[in-house]
Amino acid sequence: MIISAFFLYPQFLLLQIFVIYCGQINSTASWRLFENGNSRLMTDYDNLKKHVLKLTSMTNDELDEFCASFKLVKVKKRQFIVQPEFIARNRYYVVKGCFRAYVIGDEGQEHTIQFAIADWWISDYNSYIFQQPASMFVMAIEESIILQIDYESEQKLKDRKHVFERYFRILAENTAAHMARRVIINLTLTAEQRYEHFLARYPEIVSKVPQYALASFLGMTTEYLSKLRNKRILRKS
Repeated sequence: MIISAFFLYPQFLLLQIFVIYCGQINSTASWRLFENGNSRLMTDYDNLKKHVLKLTSMTNDELDEFCASFKLVKVKKRQFIVQPEFIARNRYYVVKGCFRAYVIGDEGQEHTIQFAIADWWISDYNSYIFQQPASMFVMAIEESIILQIDYESEQKLKDRKHVFERYFRILAENTAAHMARRVIINLTLTAEQRYEHFLARYPEIVSKVPQYALASFLGMTTEYLSKLRNKRILRKS
């Protein structure tokens, strides 16, 4: 699953899908280890296989061939995996953990564009697809594990078999549909309604991310978000 933070700030409309990657990350395993029976790797790759089968049908051999193009990577808390001016060479499937993608405005204010948790894809698609410098920072909010595929390997998969191309096409279609829903939500809901909607849909993210990051994602100040939270607590008591 991919989700893009398309919450509109009062000052401007974000009209790009930004998603995570590039940076100083160290590979911790390879597909060869998976073939040799490493149980942890098997679990991590099985997560990706289950995700793939939610979108399209593949045989076991096709799933193995698909996963062979990925590398397992561990990312430390507060480690950047994307930085502006660096080309996004990979896209990432999040096995475990949480990431925050953000840009910095002219006045130095951070604007959160996206969060990503387990079973979500993340990358800066503008950079990844066109192989040009990225526009944002992406940082791990907590220690995380990701499966990465580089641009060239993805293209080879698509060229090799139609079923692989179909999977990535469906993934892109889902992203576009989600983007449209996010725009509608931000044009039609109040700040409080956006918060309640996000809390209902993604309670795991709300529990993981700093309040200032969630506030900027929702297009409000940290102080206003705090008021909404307190109001909600009083309403329940």
